Amino acid sequence: MIFLIITIAMLITLFLLRRHQPIGIAILVGGLFIWLCTDPTIKELTGAVTRMLSLPRNYDLVGALYLVICLEIQLRKSGCLAGMVEALSRMFSSRRFTLAVMPAFLGLLPSIGGARFSAPIVEEASKGFEVKPEDKAAINFWFRHIFEFSSPLVPGMILACGIAGVKVGDLIVHLGYLTIAAFLLGWIFMVRGLKQTDNIKKEISVEEAKRHNVDFILALTPVIANVTLMVAFGLQASVSMVIVVLAMIPVLMAFNRHVSIKEIFVGALDWKMFVNVICILTFIQLLDQTGVLAQLVAAFEASPLPVPVIIGILSFIIGLLTGISQGHVAIMMPIVAGLSMGDLDLVGVAMVFGVAGQMITPTHLCFTITVDYFKSDFFKTLKLVLLAQIPLSGLFIVVSYFTWGKSFF
Repeated sequence: MIFLIITIAMLITLFLLRRHQPIGIAILVGGLFIWLCTDPTIKELTGAVTRMLSLPRNYDLVGALYLVICLEIQLRKSGCLAGMVEALSRMFSSRRFTLAVMPAFLGLLPSIGGARFSAPIVEEASKGFEVKPEDKAAINFWFRHIFEFSSPLVPGMILACGIAGVKVGDLIVHLGYLTIAAFLLGWIFMVRGLKQTDNIKKEISVEEAKRHNVDFILALTPVIANVTLMVAFGLQASVSMVIVVLAMIPVLMAFNRHVSIKEIFVGALDWKMFVNVICILTFIQLLDQTGVLAQLVAAFEASPLPVPVIIGILSFIIGLLTGISQGHVAIMMPIVAGLSMGDLDLVGVAMVFGVAGQMITPTHLCFTITVDYFKSDFFKTLKLVLLAQIPLSGLFIVVSYFTWGKSFF
């Protein structure tokens, strides 16, 4: 019965997403359906909200997400992001490499424009190549997401670690090799075969070149600093981010890239994002408060299939349905935490297969936006993505098999 309720709740969520409702609202409505079918009392509902508001980790999560936007505003408004792109264009003799690196770097720092922000850059970088719309769409989409496994700035990773009780740095070390593999696979299937027809090179002055080089360093430094603070020093995401954001204010001023404090901290008040996050966190507490989480855990423990296999399959399906990392993370990580709080291996399984699902579904907004921008065929673009995604998932399975042992599966 509990699986039927969960299935219907997920279908309701999917229906609302198809109607272009915000992910947080869609998930919360699904959670309210579960509450109505299990223990529809005001006490349980208010208990879930109270519990959500009392957990310190939730404030760390919201603070970190807010500060990510602050950093994005600093780099974008100061011109560092645009200068970084120009510097990369001159830095690499291989224009193919530049074509792959540009969307990858912009994906490393989640920007408000998402795939729509990097698409025009890919369009510009692809000039001089014999390239189809599907090639450009696949490159923009795939390389923007290779850091889903290794960036402390990815909202899904921050949310996953906060719920499952693992450090962001530990998860990056655990899954970081997949980012390298994703780049190589994207290169093999999407970039390597492109034929260059013209060698387009933009002439700029020495002064402009120097400024772009400085922009490149200024854009890269806060990303490296965040990774270092989280991995080497084990700082919480919000603590690391506030240090970097505050430090960047005088740094940008010193290099004549000043951005007003009001623009940074007021401009980062993305209320839509905060509402989504609060709805997701409330959904998580509803699962716990109504006892659904405990029932799911008990059902998984009684299943003849190994727990990682079940987690992987469910994560993939939910990633497919929601098309967004916060979606499969919000639904699966409470289950992972209930089964084994702080289990890095199990968190890795849920993350990898959840991302695999979101990478091949039309519910993923980045995919939809990219296909629309380049006017590419959805299924031809999907074919290119699948050519890279299938071996990437296969690599994780093989590594996990030989790392954890046959008994784990």
